[in-house]
This record gives sequence, structure tokens and C-alpha cells, in this order.
Amino acid sequence: MKFEVELISKEIVKPSSPTPDHLRHYELSFLDQVCPKTYNPLVFFYELNSDHNITEISNKIKKSLSEVLTLYYPLAGRVKNDRFVDCNDEGVSYSVARVISVGNLSDAIKNPLPSELCKFLPFEIHPLTEFALGVQLNIFEHGGIAVGLCISHQLADALSCVMFAKTWVAIARGEGDRVVRPEFVSATLFPPKDDPGFDATSMVTKKAVSKRFVFDASVIEALRLKYKSKERTVQEDQDDQIRPSRIEALSAFIWNRFVAATSDLYSATTEKVYTVVHPANIRPRLDPPLPEHSFGNLSRFSFVILSTGKENGCDLVRLIREGIRKVDMDHLRKVQQGEDSHLDLLLNYTKELMKKGGEYISLGFTSLCRFPLYEADFGWGEPTWVSSAALCFNDFIVFMDTKTGNGIEVYISLKEEHMAKLEADEDFLRAVSPIVGS
Repeated sequence: MKFEVELISKEIVKPSSPTPDHLRHYELSFLDQVCPKTYNPLVFFYELNSDHNITEISNKIKKSLSEVLTLYYPLAGRVKNDRFVDCNDEGVSYSVARVISVGNLSDAIKNPLPSELCKFLPFEIHPLTEFALGVQLNIFEHGGIAVGLCISHQLADALSCVMFAKTWVAIARGEGDRVVRPEFVSATLFPPKDDPGFDATSMVTKKAVSKRFVFDASVIEALRLKYKSKERTVQEDQDDQIRPSRIEALSAFIWNRFVAATSDLYSATTEKVYTVVHPANIRPRLDPPLPEHSFGNLSRFSFVILSTGKENGCDLVRLIREGIRKVDMDHLRKVQQGEDSHLDLLLNYTKELMKKGGEYISLGFTSLCRFPLYEADFGWGEPTWVSSAALCFNDFIVFMDTKTGNGIEVYISLKEEHMAKLEADEDFLRAVSPIVGS
């Protein structure tokens, strides 16, 4: 389904109280510097009855946004020289739009195209604007709203975005005295560098094709059972059945189907390197650990380099788990010192491979599962649905929980020819729910 959205108004919302002088200089961390200059997108859909007044809703959103910016003050500032934020309270973008092509919210979310979901956002995902944060209130003619949120990835990872939303809606409900204040320690732990050495923004593309697929809980559980392995535990001198997580199992399945579906697009004679990439939240991995409300980009990617790309599901799950385990405090100490052996190894490996005319085949995965997205209640009820949008990277996958049933929505972004091959793969199609939005 295609949407047509008409902009009604646009303004700047500033913090409800000025940022103190001693907090006006917010330094970016090294981890912030190596993140892509894109926005993290979220869209929250709410069904409303006729008792709700849209003007009052808009005012409530703006007022609570102004208040939450006093806590998340870097988001109301301006990034300077990719090194720091001038927390000058210049504000964030707030817009109101009318959805004129479809009257009912329930119709809009039945079969959504990720590219169409972008219309509910205040900005394009790339490039960044002067604003670190933007909000767009989208009004459906016959009831219901969608609140589109964009937060700069240069400042915040996925968990920081979710914690911001959690704090924002709590303030809107009048529970501001109970919220936990964010902590800003990232640059202290990972100081910025004059030359970060890696530009993730170079991988941004507008040619990626994004589609959304739904995997029911029963399918995911079957994959977890299929990929269950035996590993000897440390605690007991016996074999213990290790069942993969939902994310591990689904990552392994999608990787295997992607490699099988696209194999004829690659030369059979050239050397290849295969990698599977997952982010690891480093807050609990640091010593001492950081709380979840620590703000910034506090994650590192784990890289699994595969020998053939055709490893079976059990082996792939094991390798993914081992790769994430390597993002430990020993590795993080090296990152704090400006070294990243994992990334350096991969970059050097692929550079040499490309010199020899080889091929690099990779999928990157990230998960928003188990995050409290469906608890985002401004005071008019929990969201009916929470979505991402079209992605601006090739070979990238985002997992999000379905609202009920323990299923997972998967946003897959691939080259057009790769997407066509995957959608023609019978094993992949058998696993996808028939209510897929594509």
C-alpha cells in the first residue's frame, strides 16, 4: 500500500529549561565517530477513539518533548566538526502531517511497504540534517495517529533511542519524577580520535531494496530445535543441550537461504570471504558494567569469518555465539586505547582479497527484540504497531518483535537482484508468514 502524506506545519521545539553552561560541550566518543551518519528510524502507530482531540495530542507531544530534552540535552544541540555537540538548545524538528491517501490506520498497517513507512518520518534516513532529532505526528482522517521518530546514529545506538522514547512517554504521562536520568560517559571511556580510520557512511546507498517479512513463533521454535547443538558445559562434566536464541536461529536460517539463493550470481572460480556481523551491547560487558540508560553508541560489532559460507545451522549458531563472546573486556580495553583488532583484521583481509579480484559476501544483523517498544504509552494507550522503515544499507537485516505471539518481523535490505533471488527461494518462502508485508 502506498501512502500520501501532506505536511501541515513544522516548527522547532527547544528544551523547557536552558542547559547549564558546564554541560554545553558534549564530546563524541570514538564509537560515535565510527557510526554511520544516518538516522535511526522508529514509527509508533496508535488507534484512537473519537474522544481524543488531535490539537491536545499534539500539544502534549510537544510539551513532553520539550521537557525530555532537558535530560537528553545533546539532542537539542548541533554537532560540530564530527568531534563534539554544542549543546546550545537550538532545538529539534517537530512537524505535523495529514495522511490523505488512506483514511484508517488499521488499513495502513495491514501490508506496509518499508519505503512507504519512510513518509511518516520527519527526515530522510540519510543524509543527516542540522537536527539530531526529529518528530513527525501523522494524523489519519478516520482516527489514529503515527508518531515518527528519527535520532542521529552519530549520537545514539538503538538502545539509547529506545530509552529516550521510554523516558519521553513517561514524562507525557506525568511520571517525570520517576524517570531515570541518562548518563553521558561514552567519550570518557572511548575518547575521540583525530582520525577514526573507518567511515561507515561510505556504505550508505539509496539503491538498496528493503522488504519486511514476518516469522511466526512456531517457525522460529522449529529452527531453534533444528539448530540445537551439544556443547560441554563448564559447570558439569557432561554434554548439555544448548538451544540457540531466537536471533541466533533466525540469523543462521536467513544466512543459509541467502547464500543458497544468490550462489549463482557469484563466480565459481574466484576467492571469496564470507562474514556474518552482529552488534553486541557493551554496557553489561564493561568493567564495571554500565546501566542501560547510558547514552551514546555503546555497542561493538562481532565478526564471524566463514570458510565456505555453507556451514550448517548448528555450526553457524556456534560461531555467531563465539564471535559475540569475543567482544569482552580484554577486547574493549584495546578499543579504549584506539585499537580494534577485530575490525582491522576484517578490513585488511577484505582489502587483500579485493586486490586479487576476490568477492566479499556478508550480512549484517541487528536486533531490537525484547526492547520495550510496545510500552510507549503517551497516555492514550500502547501502540498498535511499532515499525522501522526502509534501510539505507545493502546486506543489512533488522529484527523487531511482533506485538503478540513471540514472532519476529524482519526488515531485509539487499541489492535488487539479491532480493529477487531470496524471494524466489522456496525454503525461505515456506518459513515466512503468509501475512508478510512486501
